[in-house]
Amino acid sequence: MDIKHYMHTVGRQARAASRRLAGATTAEKNAALLHIAAAIRRESAALVAANQEDLAAARAAGLETAMLDRLTLSAKGVESMAEGVEQVAKLPDPIGEMNDIKYRPSGIQVGKMRVPLGVIGIIYEARPNVTADAAALCLKSGNAAILRGGSEAIRSNRAIAALVQEGLKAAGLPAESVQVIDTTDRAAVGELITMREFVDVIVPRGGKGLIARLLAESRVPMIQHLDGNCHVYLEEEADPNKALKIVENAKTQRYGTCNTTESLVVDRTVAAMLLPPITEEDYYTEFLAPIISVKVVSGIDEAIEHINKYSSHHTEAIVTDNHPKAMRFLREVDSASVMINASTRFADGFEYGLGAEIGISTDKIHARGPVGLEGLTSQKWVVLGDGHVRA
Repeated sequence: MDIKHYMHTVGRQARAASRRLAGATTAEKNAALLHIAAAIRRESAALVAANQEDLAAARAAGLETAMLDRLTLSAKGVESMAEGVEQVAKLPDPIGEMNDIKYRPSGIQVGKMRVPLGVIGIIYEARPNVTADAAALCLKSGNAAILRGGSEAIRSNRAIAALVQEGLKAAGLPAESVQVIDTTDRAAVGELITMREFVDVIVPRGGKGLIARLLAESRVPMIQHLDGNCHVYLEEEADPNKALKIVENAKTQRYGTCNTTESLVVDRTVAAMLLPPITEEDYYTEFLAPIISVKVVSGIDEAIEHINKYSSHHTEAIVTDNHPKAMRFLREVDSASVMINASTRFADGFEYGLGAEIGISTDKIHARGPVGLEGLTSQKWVVLGDGHVRA
């Protein structure tokens, strides 16, 4: 395969499809989403079978447990995937929404309109459900999508993509609105992240290695999603029962997710026992396993300083019954999501009411935290006049 030629063909098709999608009605987009959900349900057994082939190959290749967990797609997972697409269909369509319309002294009205970004390239590892989630969110927000999943999920992703394109065609929208890169060649990523003429933004969902490569090589703007080194801070006025429930859930509900807590920060006055030695490298590590680093601190100043230094700025939580300290934690901790008396596992687009998410951004510009429909749009200025000219 000539990778450059292939990727430029995909890019041209995506750009053309994006122009059609920008003018698609809410009814057309919702019809496509419902067709996609129905097709996913209909082909549940085939999707699970394709996923089993991916899992067998991944196990043979020695893929680690956390990645196998992310890769696995059960019948229940297929149903959740279909439900997620349906939930996106039920969400309000942000495209065309105008706000902040104000009269100016000249007599014109000035405001903003929400519009699609255009073509979104999404690079992700392991999780085949991302294929359906990303397709649904990009479609509803009027964007064309180029999806490059990990090589370990190629069979699952191909099967899901075929159903997405079936649903698009059934609704009269271009099948090329969502394209899955049909090669595992890493050169395809190199082309995708440099095709400025075809791609408007890149959303990477992967480990530090992927992000480092994209930061070094990408010529297309990115909505970054770094690793999830999340912290829970047990302040000296933490309720012991709340603390136990929250830490246990935040660490053990699932080990392989980016909102799993990896580091526990405990106020010295409530530390119940001596703790084993720990290295500085442990504080930087996303374990994705039943391992947690523990730091004992002397008060909230040291806790905030520690978290801001070692965190990946994804999600942090404080457990406390002291309201002023809780408010200070919210203000001063520099992360995309900050919580009071709640598990970090709530940092999720579905839990936040976004329906689904394209990823969780740790950037500070454009989108931060779980990125749903609104995060996949921009705003343009609009001017409403009636023959007005500038004096």
